[in-house]
Amino acid sequence: MIAVRRRTLLGAALAAPLALGGCGADDDALTFFFQARPEEARVRLTIIEEFRKRHPAIKVRTIMSGPDPLQQMLTYCAGGKCPDVMMAWELLYAGLAERGVLLDLRTLLDRDPGYAEELRRDSYPTLYDTFTYGGGQYALPEQWSGVFLYYNRQLFATAGLTPPARWDDAWTFEEFLDAAQQLTRREGSRTKQWGFADAWVPYFSAACFGMNNGAEWFTPSVNPTRTNLGDPRFAAGFQFYADLAVRHRVAPKVADQQSVSAPDLFRRGRAAMAMGGHWLYSEFAGQDDLDIDLTVLPRGPHGGPGAITDVGCTGLSIAADSPRIEQAWEFVKFATGPVGQAIVASSGLFVPVLKSAMATPGFAAAHRRIRNLEVMSGGPAASRPLPVTPAWGKVSALLERGGNGVLRGAATAESLGGSFTADIDALLGAHA
Repeated sequence: MIAVRRRTLLGAALAAPLALGGCGADDDALTFFFQARPEEARVRLTIIEEFRKRHPAIKVRTIMSGPDPLQQMLTYCAGGKCPDVMMAWELLYAGLAERGVLLDLRTLLDRDPGYAEELRRDSYPTLYDTFTYGGGQYALPEQWSGVFLYYNRQLFATAGLTPPARWDDAWTFEEFLDAAQQLTRREGSRTKQWGFADAWVPYFSAACFGMNNGAEWFTPSVNPTRTNLGDPRFAAGFQFYADLAVRHRVAPKVADQQSVSAPDLFRRGRAAMAMGGHWLYSEFAGQDDLDIDLTVLPRGPHGGPGAITDVGCTGLSIAADSPRIEQAWEFVKFATGPVGQAIVASSGLFVPVLKSAMATPGFAAAHRRIRNLEVMSGGPAASRPLPVTPAWGKVSALLERGGNGVLRGAATAESLGGSFTADIDALLGAHA
C-alpha cells in the first residue's frame, strides 16, 4: 500500500472503533472511517465536535483504520457494514469506485449548483480533479500532503548557501547537486553529514525527479493507458535521483537507512536536507535544537520554468449503500468546507485544500518557525497528478521491483523502458 506509506501508520492495536460522545453503540450514528496518528486523530475529533454543535441531531461514531485500510474497507463493505463516510487515498480510491462501493458525489453536487460552484472556485483544480474518475466525483479533498524539502538552516548558513523559497523560483539539478556536495562531510571512509536524505518512498521520489525533467509519469493521469518510464527525459530525472546515492554519494543508499532512518539523520543534524511531506513537520518542529525551513524540489534541464511536486492528497467519500447519505453529505461538506478546513489549517498537522483556509492567520501561526511558508502554501498549486487506476496494486509492485534495481545501482533507468514499460502498459490496458 504505497499510497498509505507516505504517512506514519497506526499499529493494528489501534484498529478499533473510537467512540465520540458515548455514541459508540448507537446504530443510528453516522460512521466515519479514517486513518491517523493519535495527534492527527484529535484534530479530526475537533472537526467532529464543531460539526455536532451545528448539527446536534447527527451523531458520529469514528472507526480508526489499521495498517491496511483498503482491505479493511472491503471487509466492512462485503459484510454489509460499510462505513458511511470513508477517508479516500488518491492512489487507492479508483478500485473502490469501480466496484461500486463509493457514491458519485455529483448526484449531491448537482442538487446545489451554487455550493458546487463556490467549492470549485475555492479549490485547487489538481487536487479536486484527483478524485474524478470515470466521469464521477468520488471524494472531496480534505488535506494535501505532497512532498518538498526540509533543510537545516544552521548547516546551510555555515556553508553559505541559500535555497529557493518558491516553486516558481526553483533551483536546477546542477545547483541542487552542488549544494548537496558542499553539505556532505566525510572523515576518511565514514560520512559524518549527508547533503540529502529521502524520508519518503524512494521510487516515488525518483519519479518526482523524473516529472521535474519535463515528462509525465503516466498518461493520462486518470485511468492511464501508458507509463512514460521510457521517455528519455523521465529516465534522466529518475537516474539523477539514483545517482545522488550510488554515484555522487551525497545521500545514503537504501541499505544505509536500515540502521538509521532519514528522519533520524535529519533530526540529529546528520543530513542537511530531507525529502518528505507535512506529516513530518510536527516531528521536526517539535525539536528545539533543530532549526528548520523549507525549500522546493529541483528541476531538470527539460523541466520548468518552476518545480513541481506530487498531488499527495486524501479526501472524504460516502458509501454508495449508506442509509444515511444526507447526514453523510452534511458532514463531508463541513469537513472539506471553510470551517473544517480552517481547523485543519490551524492544527499544524495538515495542509488545507481550500485557498481561503490557506490564507487564514491560523495556518501561518501554526507554522511560525517557517520562513519559506510559500513552499507549503504554494504546494497544492504546484502539484501534478499521480496515476489513478484500479490496477495500481499490481502496477506499484512492478514499479517498486524495477525501480529498486536502479536505486541500488544494479541497473540504469534506461532499463525501465522497453519490455518493462510494456508490461506495465499491459496491466493498465486491462483496466482502460
